[in-house]
Amino acid sequence: MSNHSKKPLNELVHDARAPLNRISMNAELIKLVLENDMPKEKALDALNKIIANCQQCSESLQTITDSQ
Repeated sequence: MSNHSKKPLNELVHDARAPLNRISMNAELIKLVLENDMPKEKALDALNKIIANCQQCSESLQTITDSQ
């Protein structure tokens, strides 16, 4: 049995959400830098996808928590 399976589900979700939040915040920061410097549409589109997918993962993890 691994250490992960011994943790409560809420703690596992919290542990997974923390890096997603950091990824999202850093992607938003990069987006602001690019917007204020020089428009780079492909990079901005990719960053928007990163942000949206991070938020979707967080919502999915919350759904898992709520169902327990």
